[in-house]
Amino acid sequence: MTRRTLFHILAAALAMSACAKADEQYSNEPCYLVFDNSTHQNTTLATAMDPMSPGVFCHISTTVRSGATYFVFANNHGLSSESIANAIDQQRTRRLGRRNGLIVGYGNADIVNPVFYAYDAQCPACYSGTGLIDRTLSIGNDGQATCSNCNRSYDLNNGGIISSGSQDGDNSSRLVRYRATTTGTYGVLTVSN
Repeated sequence: MTRRTLFHILAAALAMSACAKADEQYSNEPCYLVFDNSTHQNTTLATAMDPMSPGVFCHISTTVRSGATYFVFANNHGLSSESIANAIDQQRTRRLGRRNGLIVGYGNADIVNPVFYAYDAQCPACYSGTGLIDRTLSIGNDGQATCSNCNRSYDLNNGGIISSGSQDGDNSSRLVRYRATTTGTYGVLTVSN
């Protein structure tokens, strides 16, 4: 085998191992949301989709009232609002994490190149210990997501790692993370697994 061939084989092996490590940070659990904020113009969500405002996170859920579906938004700086689902939203498949809840926003750990995160809004420690999916995290203006049941806190700005409370195994040491992109403050938000 020539050096050149050996080099190409080693480079390919390293590339595949790097991809495998990158994929490990994302959940394979069902999650899918497309929300066109250019149509809805939701200010609460826009605050979390702004790369110039790292550290602002928004909890997203849905509710149904009088037969109409509403997207419900609440950010960690006290803003909250709703947007009624339009005909296009109704046609799209959507699943907001384990139990109708996502947290999205740019982390402030790297201000030069902020990372856009999407997390499941359920406490992973309570879920892995009991399988219960009714432990919704609250988000604070300090960028921490806290579970009122087990009192663990997770750092939203730093990949969702546990910041206080006990670490009971790998499944509860960080938040469940999904792939997410945004095309801008009043653009399209896409979250998937």
